[in-house]
Amino acid sequence: MPSNTDKRKSCPLIVFVVYPGVKLLDLSGPLQVFQDARSEDGTEIYRTAIASVDGGMIETDTPIAVSTVPVARLRRQAIDTVIVVGGGGARAAAMDRALLNAVKELAGHARRVGSVCTGAFVLSSAGVLDGRRAVTHWESCEMLARHADSVRVETDPIFIKDGNVWTSAGVTAGIDMALAMVEEDQGRQTALELARSLVAYLVRPGGQSQFSAFLDRQIADHGGRFDRLHQWIRDNLGQDLRVEHLAGQVNMSPRNFARVYTAETGRTPAKAVEMMRTEAARRQLEEADVSIASVAQACGFGDDERMRRSFMRLLNVAPQDYRKRFRQTRPD
Repeated sequence: MPSNTDKRKSCPLIVFVVYPGVKLLDLSGPLQVFQDARSEDGTEIYRTAIASVDGGMIETDTPIAVSTVPVARLRRQAIDTVIVVGGGGARAAAMDRALLNAVKELAGHARRVGSVCTGAFVLSSAGVLDGRRAVTHWESCEMLARHADSVRVETDPIFIKDGNVWTSAGVTAGIDMALAMVEEDQGRQTALELARSLVAYLVRPGGQSQFSAFLDRQIADHGGRFDRLHQWIRDNLGQDLRVEHLAGQVNMSPRNFARVYTAETGRTPAKAVEMMRTEAARRQLEEADVSIASVAQACGFGDDERMRRSFMRLLNVAPQDYRKRFRQTRPD
């Protein structure tokens, strides 16, 4: 009978590519997913390796450095998946010819290729994303689009699979992508059990939006002129929040307010109110044990159908589905 060592050697190899300045959680989150994956009899499903161009210790964005093997050591091994990690050093890494050649080489004989967060910049520079859909951290999507004309950058999903190439949004979205890869390989039940053991509850689908951070950024008033108004809106979401009432809060005429607000924030008052109501409803669906209709009423949508349309427009998921995936369970 084959030994445990022989069995482990036959497990698919997942290689994480790093460079100086990677974000530790971009690496450790997905790495833990594959490391913890187990078959029904409790045996490991995957092997993992962390690689860099020359090997050795690689600094992260924390005081913790990671030990790596040189890419050359992996050349003769069968590689299942290559994942390029993101972080503050990604822009420099995307110009490192030795690293790009290493990524090309590894990706060339891997079954599947992926990136976490700004690791997409490295994949793009290596030509792996040419002609494909891709995503990165919402703060860097615009920059990636400028960086790579041949890549169809999408700002909203938490991860995207285009053929055998996967890209994910920022930080914890790498965990979602890794769980989805496990689901693709081993089935949904294995992925759900793994997510449960990691206290991730459920696997978020890739088409789901980057949620709160995305909405908060969209609502942001960088000049600060309407900060007090925004706080008042959040405290009065169930009230009549038409332009006339908002203008009265800042002692402006409705016409002038609408013009100035749009110029300052980049969106109309109505759109900002819709975003704030959606964000508040999102939180209530996670935390409150009340009906969807009650949430819609409390957040000022009027009825659950209007709230559903806003959720689909802004978050690409219906309120009922959102609650199923993210409702916080309370201990008995």
